[in-house]
Amino acid sequence: MNKKTVVLGASPNPSRYSYLAVNRLVAHGHEVVPIGKKRGKINSTEIFTEPVDVKDVDTITLYLNAQNQKQYYDYIINLHPKRIIFNPGAENNELTTIALKNNIQSVEACTLVLLSTNQY
Repeated sequence: MNKKTVVLGASPNPSRYSYLAVNRLVAHGHEVVPIGKKRGKINSTEIFTEPVDVKDVDTITLYLNAQNQKQYYDYIINLHPKRIIFNPGAENNELTTIALKNNIQSVEACTLVLLSTNQY
């Protein structure tokens, strides 16, 4: 089942977890919209450097620390995702509270582990 996923904190650096996550999401058949600070590609997937208007988002997976997430709060809520995954290092009680008030599930987990264990 395709779960359209926005990856916030995407990096063109192959040693970063966000890079690996984009590759694995694509390999599992999910449509991915990577957004990061640096322009580039993750294989054939273009990284956007500005928020992109996306419809029918299932998941937003975060690879930004809590401080760097603040600028995306409105964007995240306005996308109306079903869930937000807070990867290790991205935990954020403030955004979790905002998400819950907007009927968005918040999960503290690792996207890579969820994919490898068929729990995504």
